[in-house]
Amino acid sequence: MKTNYHTHTLFCDGANSPEEIILEAIDNGFSEIGISEHAPISFDPESGMEMSKVIEYVDTMGKLKEKYKDRISVLCGIERDIFCEDYPGEYDYVIGSVHYAEKDGKHYVLDWKPEMLKEGADAFGGFFELCESYYETVSRVVEVTDCDIIGHFDLVTKFNEKHRFFDESSPRYVAAVMKALDRLVPEDRLFEINTGAISRGHRTTPYPSAFILKELARRGARVILSSDSHRKDTLDCAFDTAYELAKSCGITKIEARLPR
Repeated sequence: MKTNYHTHTLFCDGANSPEEIILEAIDNGFSEIGISEHAPISFDPESGMEMSKVIEYVDTMGKLKEKYKDRISVLCGIERDIFCEDYPGEYDYVIGSVHYAEKDGKHYVLDWKPEMLKEGADAFGGFFELCESYYETVSRVVEVTDCDIIGHFDLVTKFNEKHRFFDESSPRYVAAVMKALDRLVPEDRLFEINTGAISRGHRTTPYPSAFILKELARRGARVILSSDSHRKDTLDCAFDTAYELAKSCGITKIEARLPR
């Protein structure tokens, strides 16, 4: 069964319309496809939908669900950053995520450009300080967003392959990760294995990283696969790579569909 619940379209920062994504999913043998636009964020309006388009998005998805119901199951989701405000509409599911670190009322984006990540680290006094703040925020993502899926748990490592900025094996970094997992795993939400950074050329492996996947397996956490797709041609980007990595880390089951 082939599914993907983390995709973006022209309603925010994607390259294709929702209908184009749905048609691509049909052509590629998906049984279910979810679209999950970024909810509006007032301090970073370019990162999400305009508030005026939120209802249009929900209405459009309702029409597309009906139009293609005999060919594929279509779900209308939302990706809600922990820092986003309330938004109108009803959704089939929520992806809870953290794209920023906050200090003294300023938000530092972590996944846009390496130099912006470095700016955030400088503001916090170092990369480990930034990571500790990030994971403390991530630890509250279910509490704040009531999400069904925890999106890209270790997004702070997007530009850190081969330890470009900091050592992910450092006891200090590992402790911050474990503290967040202590709080999140008992919530029994799906952790996303996300291949989006591969499709954008920033990584050769998905996140979460292997040591986190091993810990998720040890703790019996549930996982689901997505491509965080912003283009129709990346709907199943590196899914084989992600499956093999998950298996090598001791994960014996990847959820195929969202629980109903």
